[in-house]
Amino acid sequence: MVETRPYVAWDLMNDFLIQAFKGYGVPEEDAAICADVLLESDRRGIESHGCNRFKPIYIDRIVKGTLLPVTNLEIVKETPTTVVMDAHDGMGMVASYHMMKKLIEKAKVYGMAGGTIKNSTHYGIAGYWSTMASNEGMIGITGTNARPSIAPTFGVENMMGTNPLTFAIPTDEEFPFSLDCATSIVQRGKIEYYNRIGKNTPAGMVVGNDGEAKTDSAQILKDLVAGKAALAPLGGIGEELAGYKGYGYAATVEILSAALSGGPFMKALSGVDENGKDKMYSLGHFFFVINPDFFMGIDVFKKTAGDICRALRASKKAPGAERIYTAGEKEWLVWQDRQNKGVPISDAVQKEISAVRDKLGLPHRFPWDK
Repeated sequence: MVETRPYVAWDLMNDFLIQAFKGYGVPEEDAAICADVLLESDRRGIESHGCNRFKPIYIDRIVKGTLLPVTNLEIVKETPTTVVMDAHDGMGMVASYHMMKKLIEKAKVYGMAGGTIKNSTHYGIAGYWSTMASNEGMIGITGTNARPSIAPTFGVENMMGTNPLTFAIPTDEEFPFSLDCATSIVQRGKIEYYNRIGKNTPAGMVVGNDGEAKTDSAQILKDLVAGKAALAPLGGIGEELAGYKGYGYAATVEILSAALSGGPFMKALSGVDENGKDKMYSLGHFFFVINPDFFMGIDVFKKTAGDICRALRASKKAPGAERIYTAGEKEWLVWQDRQNKGVPISDAVQKEISAVRDKLGLPHRFPWDK
């Protein structure tokens, strides 16, 4: 498909995001972290979590007061191999960055490390945090709970978030094995993206209280908040397509995110109080880092991991299929295509970026400016 959206140079977009976050009270060092997390999503082609979310998920929430621009991290408990942090409703991306830096250093010394964060906010693309570990030759694992969206198998009520369970594993190839996906059949961010581009959500991904599929993207977003619709778990509705597996993984992430951190869970993460007023989201995240050097060594590990990936890609293809991919490969290929072009920006996001720029009086000029 030919790209018709204008590209913005990475450096230009990075500087704009940093200055915009600063304009809304985020300290410069923290703003740089947040900008890089958002752009990493677009580098990988995961546009539902990139610049698309800059204003509605972060700037708008700072303005509403449900996300604090200054992140006051508190270490609640720490041992040589574990950490529990309280983000005090600050930037989830900032809290997660400091958590992963600390866990990586612990894993270098002790072989493994794990941590949790409570009272946090949206931490961006989960794969950013696991990849911080793989970039250091280690295995990264992370997950987070979120606003209730998923219905349990045989249910229609949104009880759990899209709750990603994410892994990044170093290989001897140019990119890691990186599995970053929700435990729902579709992410809320994807529906937000469908809504932005005026596209219906495919049937079968969302169920209404009547048990029927819903497809109107704008209405789905409203119904999810109102409790009138829910996402199907990974696999699908009911048992025939093994939706109970996605349900089980979502519940696992919910438990690890909340129980290890001592934070709230499920309906308490709605962002709305009993009177329908906005409140803090108070999300929980968990992180684990494993150092292969403490097993059979990093070289053996990376070669074996790479051999497995190569064998999978070389296996017999289905009729008409051009190739087989392994997790993280498509995202790496997107980056190969985009690194010299920049980040493509849709009409809707162009308007949001221009509005923020003009409000803050920033000097940035973009390709859509006449």
